[in-house]
Amino acid sequence: MKGELGHCQSGPGAMVASTNAHTGEEPPISGTNGSGTVFFSGCPLGCVFCQNWPISQEGVGNGMSDSELASRMLDLQHRGCHNINLVTPTHQVPAFLGALETAIGMGLRIPIVYNTGGFESQAALELLDGVVDVYLPDIKYADDAVAERYSGAGNYVEINRLALRAMYGQVGRLKTGEDGLAESGMIVRHLVLPHGSAGTGDCMKYVADIDRELHVSLMMQYFPAHGAHEIPELSRKLTVQEQEAARSAFFDAGLRNGWIQDEY
Repeated sequence: MKGELGHCQSGPGAMVASTNAHTGEEPPISGTNGSGTVFFSGCPLGCVFCQNWPISQEGVGNGMSDSELASRMLDLQHRGCHNINLVTPTHQVPAFLGALETAIGMGLRIPIVYNTGGFESQAALELLDGVVDVYLPDIKYADDAVAERYSGAGNYVEINRLALRAMYGQVGRLKTGEDGLAESGMIVRHLVLPHGSAGTGDCMKYVADIDRELHVSLMMQYFPAHGAHEIPELSRKLTVQEQEAARSAFFDAGLRNGWIQDEY
């Protein structure tokens, strides 16, 4: 509010890079008409392999008032999108909540999906209790040293795991309607990294410890985007052996629900 900007480079208002219908999310999120994505500018993380780095780390986007963002969300609803999908909203929660209040007054009725890297403060999550219908968080790492090296977040593991439990406490397991679309609940995402760097086995065990019935999206499509090509262990795609090890880790943890997304 005083004009000082932190790591996320966010002021008090919304900064949005794009709004559009997206068909590439998990089936209960994208459905047939797409998920109404709102890509917020900036990010609390600094992942060296980020595929959206111009938006997340270079500030591509435009400022929007509450009414402007509300109108964008209403437009997505009018286009038939199944939900409003907030992409990396962590650092812009107050701006979103202001726009949401306006949008509800204008007739917004579709579910709210909170699509996040999972580096969330408990205070922010308390503001979202009863607001978010579907949480779509990452569990990126099992080791803080790795999180520091690849995302600049040396305290990621504790914060992420507390956040996952808080989200689960709010919305529980995934619930879908007769049409197969998500109405509420949590889907946990994990991007498998080369050389097992993400700690996939430990991550899967932690999710199973929360609830073995949770839906997990295990993603194998890693490629060295942004600055990852300069880091030797991240400079290539996954091997077949690494993909098989990740699949085994999923099932060995006792998980059964979700999706295993193969390499592109």
